[in-house]
Amino acid sequence: MGPMGPAEVRGGLDGEPERPSVATVLVVDDESMVREVVGRYLRQDGFRVDEAADGPEALRRFAAARPDLVVLDLMLPGLDGLEVCRRIRAQSNVPIVMLTAKGDETDTVIGLGVGADDYVAKPFSPRELLARVKAVLRRAAGPPIAAEGDAVRFGSLVIRPDRRQVAVAGRAVDLTAREFDLLAFLAAHPGRVYSREELLDKVWDWAHGGDGGTVTVHVRRLRQKIEADPERPRHLKTVWGAGYKFEP
Repeated sequence: MGPMGPAEVRGGLDGEPERPSVATVLVVDDESMVREVVGRYLRQDGFRVDEAADGPEALRRFAAARPDLVVLDLMLPGLDGLEVCRRIRAQSNVPIVMLTAKGDETDTVIGLGVGADDYVAKPFSPRELLARVKAVLRRAAGPPIAAEGDAVRFGSLVIRPDRRQVAVAGRAVDLTAREFDLLAFLAAHPGRVYSREELLDKVWDWAHGGDGGTVTVHVRRLRQKIEADPERPRHLKTVWGAGYKFEP
């Protein structure tokens, strides 16, 4: 069998049943033109597409369609994108790409803070959005960055790259696909300092044009989940003026 195509998803994670070979994307936007254009580009690339025009409908379609990824507008009637993101994230780690009409850095940071994996600011190129969708799905469904094998232990922190699982003090830690990729990448290179731009390139596949604030938010979220004291992290260290490193 040949390599997996951009719109294909293999078996489920964490014991979930096998997913269809073609990935389904739920596009949530109150502008019908945006849904039409984005949907057309996704379908042309082989994706299945489901749609919703407001927050409540988005949650209903999410429950019914079980999409592999959600493209979610920040500004929605009925229930805004941040609240929809929170509610989806409370029950699933499905990748979420958020759209923001304002292009405002504050909105971006807030969106990533509630669990979005990526964002695209409006107005955007449909090709750019398609590239982001494919990159996020590749990270979520593809092989982990670290080599497969036995569990890697750092004190009470345990990383299982082959299963994409993390535990702290014997308790499973619920990470998004991007959070796991960031942790796995840094842990695979202990002691080495990476700038935010390097991490965008290595973990996010953004060769240029990425927002370093994305990395900052993900590091903060990871610290809240794996560090005993996020304000005085043991593993995820900031090297001021240089970037971040993992201390084993």
